[in-house]
Amino acid sequence: MMKRSAKTVSVSTLMTLLIAGSAAAAPAETAAQGTDALQQFTLDQVVVTATRDERRDVDVPASTEVLNREDIRKTGGKNLAMVLQKLPGVTYKSFGPAGASMGTMINEAIIRGVDNGTLVLVNGNPVNWRGKYNLEAISADDIERIEMVKGGGSVLYGSEGMGGVINIITKKVADNYVKAGIGNFGRKTFGANVGTNKFQVSYDEEKWDNTLNRISVSTLTSRNKEIGKTQTKANNIRRQNVGLNYNANDNLSFNYHYFETKANYLRQVIESAKNTMQAGADFNNREYTTKQHMAEMLYNDKDYKGSLYFVTGTVESRGNTYFTSAGSVVKPTSSSYFYNTREKNRTIGADIQRNWKVGEKAKAILGFDYKRENYQSLYTHTTKTDSDYSRNVFGVFGQWDQQFDDKNSFILSGRETWTTDADNGMNYSNFSAAGQFIHKLDEDDSLYASVAQSFILPTFAQMYSSSYQAIANPALKPQKGINYEIGWKRIAGAHNWKAALYRVRIKDNITATWTNDEYQYKNEDFKNYGFEFGDTVKAKGAWSYNWAVNLQNPKSKSTSKEYWDSKFGKYQLTGGVGYTMGKFDANLSGSFLGDRVRTPSSAHSYDERPYFLTTLTANYKPDKHNDISLVIDNLLNRDDVISHSSSAYYATPCNFLLEYKYRF
Repeated sequence: MMKRSAKTVSVSTLMTLLIAGSAAAAPAETAAQGTDALQQFTLDQVVVTATRDERRDVDVPASTEVLNREDIRKTGGKNLAMVLQKLPGVTYKSFGPAGASMGTMINEAIIRGVDNGTLVLVNGNPVNWRGKYNLEAISADDIERIEMVKGGGSVLYGSEGMGGVINIITKKVADNYVKAGIGNFGRKTFGANVGTNKFQVSYDEEKWDNTLNRISVSTLTSRNKEIGKTQTKANNIRRQNVGLNYNANDNLSFNYHYFETKANYLRQVIESAKNTMQAGADFNNREYTTKQHMAEMLYNDKDYKGSLYFVTGTVESRGNTYFTSAGSVVKPTSSSYFYNTREKNRTIGADIQRNWKVGEKAKAILGFDYKRENYQSLYTHTTKTDSDYSRNVFGVFGQWDQQFDDKNSFILSGRETWTTDADNGMNYSNFSAAGQFIHKLDEDDSLYASVAQSFILPTFAQMYSSSYQAIANPALKPQKGINYEIGWKRIAGAHNWKAALYRVRIKDNITATWTNDEYQYKNEDFKNYGFEFGDTVKAKGAWSYNWAVNLQNPKSKSTSKEYWDSKFGKYQLTGGVGYTMGKFDANLSGSFLGDRVRTPSSAHSYDERPYFLTTLTANYKPDKHNDISLVIDNLLNRDDVISHSSSAYYATPCNFLLEYKYRF
């Protein structure tokens, strides 16, 4: 078990006092500069994702969160996973430091309790692979804006957006810079961006060289009897990102990104009731490698918007297995001694839409999208038979926006989705619709009501086995749901108020059910209802604030559980405070998830203590060329579990990163 050292705590305490002292010592005459910088920020954000056209956030009939470039910087997150982890309405899950994944066990940003219902877009194009995504793949330095729309997003964007949609808008033009950083646990960062307004090349790398002694703790059972416990260590974590961007003109651009991550995990026995398995023995070791390519062509003018995109990636897990889950020794001559799985996912797609203005009070959108999905389970020593599955997914969508008068308008949307050329004839079709009503109390004050259907198609890995532990289920049905929501938005001076009351019902929710060492995806039912309320305050002085309260009650019911079982947590408190004085700014943010449970797939949920994620950032910019930043994560050095099923994965102990950036 990892001990939280006094040295680690003292580092965070020292840094906190240093930041407070720097703020107090800043010259008073620079306060005006900080005020000017704050006044340049507007609370009146523009949102594109929710309705596929630009409109003020206060006019969007959905619960939204929007982060601009400055907001992203102040989170202290170095990749998308860390930026999203403390947003209102997001339940966070990770398997290592800085949002690390373990192969196909990915980090997750769970919206409104729908753990397989987050659709991640980059510039409006999906990057999910068989229902999964790598949030750590996207460097925060590459992001211009993040738009998160909560509630069903399938009508406008297709399958997987049942909990919500996260759209990452990347920078078309960024500063030229080089950067380097250093932290504890052997953490190092390197990065650069070089180019012109037409063409840019970027590189970003992060390493954690030292061993983290307790990533997770798991219980071993045999015949429903506990026989021991294991803990997992991690080391040599690497993340690399290369980006190319070419702006042909104001309407046409091309992007390419390559992402690679690698990490080693060693699982060891810490308790044992078996004579064959002693405490301290290695249980297994794994090396996880993920490689992903993404390319896109984007076109956008007043009336037309279109894109072509290509996403492909491989995930490999390899290592030795020394004991079975029942505690028996695995001999080196055994076929199960060396573990190796590899898979490849590829998507080629296109999306085009046409916008019309129909008279003075109506607008219309009509669009078409297509993608070719391919999943390959590649041959290895463990998976002795390879597999290759493909299908075409077509979609036609439309939207009519009718303004009745100066105060009232209604948006009606619909989508037809169908598949062809699927293996074994497993083709699907689905029609989804949404209706949204907006009532303007005044220019900066609105009420809305929304009803939206959504759906998720089963993936190939869910229908067919993706590893030796998986049991195929080709008869999986599409997941269908409805999101009901009423809300209020108001901009009043320095305040941006938001509130929403919602209810989610899902039929045939697709989830993995484990039995001993094997799992199978099955359909279950899901429901959740909740209330969100928050405020962002951009004061005229040096201070800024934000806070939000989210109450919810997510539950699921499956064939193995003939009752509604609780999931995640029933309330979330998020917030932050920022201070700016001249060339210095500091920000403290946190997310508290309370009344928590962890939910095994085949047993009743049980209580888990709340998690409290905290980050402190400080930035000093002496001139336009130089930038010095400090980020401290897990400021309180809490030993929080940040997973939500039977295996416990822990937050990284208090860690810091001191980074220098030079712009030219």
